[in-house]
Amino acid sequence: MRDLQAIIQLHTFITLTKTYQKDWYNLTAKESIMKVIKKSPITSTLSVLALALASSSTMAQDLSITVTNLTQGLYFTPVITAAHTSENHIFMSGTMASDELQAMAEGGSISGLSSILTNADANINENPAAGLLAPAMSASFDLTNDSTNTHLSLAAMVLPSNDGFVGLDSWKIPEEAGTYTLFLNAYDAGTEANDELRGSGAPGEAGMPVPPPLDPLLGMNGTGVTDVESNDKVHIHRGSLGDSDMAAGISDINNSVQRWLNPVAKLTITVK
Repeated sequence: MRDLQAIIQLHTFITLTKTYQKDWYNLTAKESIMKVIKKSPITSTLSVLALALASSSTMAQDLSITVTNLTQGLYFTPVITAAHTSENHIFMSGTMASDELQAMAEGGSISGLSSILTNADANINENPAAGLLAPAMSASFDLTNDSTNTHLSLAAMVLPSNDGFVGLDSWKIPEEAGTYTLFLNAYDAGTEANDELRGSGAPGEAGMPVPPPLDPLLGMNGTGVTDVESNDKVHIHRGSLGDSDMAAGISDINNSVQRWLNPVAKLTITVK
């Protein structure tokens, strides 16, 4: 008989949870608790369970995040990281890149992505390395996410490349406290042919941007690896080909320094 009563109580609690869940997101924790207690015919024990569920759904989380460049010769442009709702994405593999993603992937500009995320009420951190993140270096920062911003994304251009970027797409932030480690791949935005030649980095213009730290490390006068790409959607980057001729050849990338394979970054996230 007790087992039957327990089953009935549990079923009633689950039903109430589904009925009033939408209200909890629009109320403070205290208001949510009172709403459940007033409407629920269940015992005080189940009211306490409702209190715990309502409280957990409205709590923000404090995150400590470290991004590490795992490569021997790639630089990352200013990194943007954001906690956002599950519906938002700054990129998605297999889809066409947005103009904002293209600007980041071809020239390192994160202002467009920042605007999109700001309009989506995301919690954002920008440029934790205060510039380029050099090979084997790390940058750390803290981020507090609102209760509805349950997913984490990250992006930064990788140099040298035409339209390559390191990315994390909408990772579900764990509710349980602890330290979590992710290894991140580099993606190709699909917006520019990977000719591997020096250029301006302006969206829609061929060529790779070459900031000062890279200038003496790259070759010049290459003829170009390719001038067309068959895949115009966001996809895993195949890596750079490069060559060993610093004065000519097909590529301006030095294959003894800047050739790489995935993953290119490590992300360490501590949920407090």
